[in-house]
Amino acid sequence: MRQMTLVGFLQAQNCTNFVGSWRHPLAAPDFTSAEYYRRIGRVLEAGKFHLGFFDDRLAMPDLFGGDHAHTVANGIRCVKLDPLTVLTVLGMATERLGLGATCSTTYFEPFHVARVFATLDLVTGGRAAWNIVTSMNDGEALNMGHASHGDHDRRYDRADEFMEVVMGHWDTWEDGAIVADKATGLFAHPEMVHRLDHQGDFFRSRGPFTVPRSAQGHPVLIQAGQSGRGQRFAARWAELIFVAYHRLEQARRDYGAFKAEVAAAGRDPDKVLICAGIYPVVAATRAEAEDHAALIDSLPKEIDSLSLLSEILNFDFAKQPMDEPFTQEQIDSWTGVQGMRDRMRRELGDRLPTPRDFINITRRGTFHDHPRFIGSPKDVADGLEEWFSTRACDGFVVAASHVPGAYEDFTRLVVPELQRRGLFHTEYAGATLRQNLGLDRPAVGAWR
Repeated sequence: MRQMTLVGFLQAQNCTNFVGSWRHPLAAPDFTSAEYYRRIGRVLEAGKFHLGFFDDRLAMPDLFGGDHAHTVANGIRCVKLDPLTVLTVLGMATERLGLGATCSTTYFEPFHVARVFATLDLVTGGRAAWNIVTSMNDGEALNMGHASHGDHDRRYDRADEFMEVVMGHWDTWEDGAIVADKATGLFAHPEMVHRLDHQGDFFRSRGPFTVPRSAQGHPVLIQAGQSGRGQRFAARWAELIFVAYHRLEQARRDYGAFKAEVAAAGRDPDKVLICAGIYPVVAATRAEAEDHAALIDSLPKEIDSLSLLSEILNFDFAKQPMDEPFTQEQIDSWTGVQGMRDRMRRELGDRLPTPRDFINITRRGTFHDHPRFIGSPKDVADGLEEWFSTRACDGFVVAASHVPGAYEDFTRLVVPELQRRGLFHTEYAGATLRQNLGLDRPAVGAWR
């Protein structure tokens, strides 16, 4: 029987994906401590989540008004710890939970990324996953030594070659290369360790690589590209896709279209899992859950939305009066996330959007920018089952209103109901993330 994939959407910062979460009266305040992340890991593993995944940016949101003061004053994702370092803490507190983190192909080098994730994968027994991003704004560029953020499609061209280098390095150690034979003095078979010698348009990388293959071959690849170019990239490389579907009808349509794109890329669509971002609010009764949701909805501020819209679209929304439409020239100049511009076009047709339109339609910065499932365990499970059983997704990326309480509620109340219906596993299938996701261990060179 087909079963759901569940991913915990995590942040190594002062709030969850929902900026107002730090204002929640039950939000844990110790977000710079190791114990905070150990608690999250233990809760997700108790709920048999497949993966705990850390989103990331390389800058705090400071494009709105050209300054960071509003970000710091309002706690708008102003603290950002290194997610890979935090992921090691999660790894030491868990045994089966998958461990995912974001790393940019725009501002790092392939050898470095390949080594960091291969090391994490090796020392955690094959539980690592890499979320591949091309970054999104000038703030990140300036922090990483660049004058501005590059052209959208060219970033993906670079990302394709970046992947070829990373995958090439991950393939250079054959299984069984290390023998560590003290009697003969042979540590490893040299003919089973190869050099990459890559020379391309963007990168030169020689090798040999320094990290052997892990129990799952190499880390699972995650991607969340929503633009046409991003989806082509994901269809070629990704094994786990994170999507922002906003309505069930759209989800069914886009799910089928993307699976077809994976097949057209010569890959098995059943081996590429699509997980939709969601906001659950669950309690023993629907009335209690609705009270919780009302509290959550009181937490956001307008500045949250304006700041995060500026960040994701790489445009200072303070420059535009709230009810004055953007020009098409302005919109075409933005180098941020194209998927959000595409969504506005779908919603408004030919009408040019205002900043207020962006706030009202995207609901960015609120607990509404993903589908919400609010109610009793049965109510929430009914909603998830409808999306899953009608092929709108293969699972869910569960974003929290506050930490750790929202994950504790989901694990305690929703997970048993999903398990009772046979929609979610009761035990992990194996030791590696690939085994638990039902993905094959890749053979050397299988990606070519």
